Amino acid sequence: MYQYILFDLDGTLTDPREGITKSVQYALSKFGIDEPDLTSLEHFIGPPLYDEFRRCYGFDDAQAKQGVAAYRERFDRIGWKENLLFDGVPALLAALRSAGRKIAIASSKPTVFVDRILQWFEIAPYFDAISGATLDGTISTKAQVVEQALNMLSVPDRSNAVLVGDRFHDVEGARQCSIDCIGLTMGFGGYEELQQAGARYIVQDLAALQSLLIG
Repeated sequence: MYQYILFDLDGTLTDPREGITKSVQYALSKFGIDEPDLTSLEHFIGPPLYDEFRRCYGFDDAQAKQGVAAYRERFDRIGWKENLLFDGVPALLAALRSAGRKIAIASSKPTVFVDRILQWFEIAPYFDAISGATLDGTISTKAQVVEQALNMLSVPDRSNAVLVGDRFHDVEGARQCSIDCIGLTMGFGGYEELQQAGARYIVQDLAALQSLLIG
């Protein structure tokens, strides 16, 4: 089937809701915005932070950049550790490697944090490439990190590559790079969101994902 497997990180391999929502809460407090309900901030999981601050709170460019900086202040200190690895991830990655697949991370999270998290969970050695956003924002969208991952892997035929993700922007980013997307409903988007976005396949868990990718 696919020889090159790109994975989103947040909501696909890990459950980062505590660290992300608390760091967003911290950032909003800098603007005098009190958001006591962390579940109301879960929409920040996945999309670029800058875009969400502008879309949901009407921040202008300068405010959104300040919000991202404040978020990273807390996330860098403690938020990145407030994270859980989904059960079965190491086994899935090992099975893909044993089957000869090339594996990459394509995350909208800055590479510096992606590297740290992968090392923390001891799964970094499974990946042939790690593609994340840049801190200066020059690479930030899903399409940009997917394109970067494809280039890092030197993919010769994009019909042999797929992105696994849990949100609509994963599907859209994959489409912009001319590759398929497999939606994973155990994350934060859900079946309806992934279906409406046009995911090529939708699976409910890692076991179903493994069966689809390698049988």
